[in-house]
Amino acid sequence: MECPKCHAEMEEVTYGRNMTIDRCTNCKGLWFDNGEAEALKDKWMSEFVDSGDPEVGKQYDKIEDVACPRCRKPMQKLADPKQPHIWYEGCEEHGMYFDAGEFTDYKYETLLDRFRDLIKGKRAT
Repeated sequence: MECPKCHAEMEEVTYGRNMTIDRCTNCKGLWFDNGEAEALKDKWMSEFVDSGDPEVGKQYDKIEDVACPRCRKPMQKLADPKQPHIWYEGCEEHGMYFDAGEFTDYKYETLLDRFRDLIKGKRAT
């Protein structure tokens, strides 16, 4: 599978015994099949699958046209309802894509996140 943002190869990363997600070998973005991000969010130490640099991830937020790595259809530009500063892409049929650092931020809701929400603002759709 090819990374929807930088088009590098994706590698499989396993968490525990039965959860496998895809991580870009270049930008370290993460692809989650439907339901995987939500399931992994509450798992102990699951943030270690998100090994990329959040500063690099922020640069990839600027990419507008992102295709689903499964079906190649354009993905929706989304923001997490609880943490609107987290911008990600989603395909209704197949899953969601987080840039490097976004899954870790998604996993932990902190007081600092409210500040980040004000600074980053709402995502244009």
